[in-house]
Amino acid sequence: METQKIEAENRIILNIFGSFDANLKYIEKIYDVKIVNRDGEIVVSGENSAMAEKLLEVLIHEAKKGAVVDKQMINYFSEELKETEPERIEKISSDMVCMTVAGRAVRPKTMGQMNYVESIRKNTVVFGIGPAGTGKTYLAMAMAITAFKNHEVSRIILTRPAIEAGENLGFLPGDLQQKVDPYLRPLYDALYEIMGADAFNKNMERGAIEVAPLAYMRGRTLDNSFIVLDEAQNTTPEQMKMFLTRIGFGSKAVITGDTTQIDLPKGKRSGLLEAVSILKDIEDIGINTLTNRDVVRHPLVQKIIKAYEKYDEKKSREEAVRQSGSDRPRRTVGRFRR
Repeated sequence: METQKIEAENRIILNIFGSFDANLKYIEKIYDVKIVNRDGEIVVSGENSAMAEKLLEVLIHEAKKGAVVDKQMINYFSEELKETEPERIEKISSDMVCMTVAGRAVRPKTMGQMNYVESIRKNTVVFGIGPAGTGKTYLAMAMAITAFKNHEVSRIILTRPAIEAGENLGFLPGDLQQKVDPYLRPLYDALYEIMGADAFNKNMERGAIEVAPLAYMRGRTLDNSFIVLDEAQNTTPEQMKMFLTRIGFGSKAVITGDTTQIDLPKGKRSGLLEAVSILKDIEDIGINTLTNRDVVRHPLVQKIIKAYEKYDEKKSREEAVRQSGSDRPRRTVGRFRR
């Protein structure tokens, strides 16, 4: 029987083992091993002790950075270790994007998120595509604020399509800003949390931060700006082309969207899907796909996304069967169709 030994401080071990050793029992179940704490030394026994040791090393690294180890983290890293070296995984928590106004560090929490952040640093235009809860918009906002504070850009422009912002918008009460605020509220929430209300309002007043519907980007050239286009799955191909051709010198653009939540009228193609297909091979454009493994909200969100993915796959198969059946030529005998 193989045995692995890992040294760690007792406070770190207590974090990893969890309340009433719940995490410990969970790890033992995953790898079919036995884990005990012997005065600051974790001893792992069993045929899969080497894999369990890798997971524990990663969890120790996360705990030292201040992370609270839970089942969601254990699940994620145990799956990721099947494909990725521990050294690469340990870089995740070391990559700090910025600090919130409350003093909380904003960091990627998954490999997908880390690759996304690295892509934003490297490329001029980046697409972040994934389901709800993967942090694609929040991390883009954090990167925009970091670039602004480091004087890499002179302003931040945040935009999203307002599906009902055609004639219906005119019937809403208030001035233009009050009319579009409901569509842009998620962007404001992220700005308040990261930058703080006072700093946001001050920069908004002097024009350093602009939050506006996508329609108001037409006819402009956006130089020295960090531009975030959110909910891009609801752009039309014409809107997406218009947006991408607004990017000027010294600017960076991040386009985020969830292709499973397209609210366009039936039969209308998403500009996000078309853009990714057209631009996938162009240098300085990064395309990042986040999955349910990158969901960092409540664990139930991950299960909901998986359930919907299975449902959509089943519907697609059924539709393919129906289509193949309707395409078959009908057999006829003589003059009569059977």
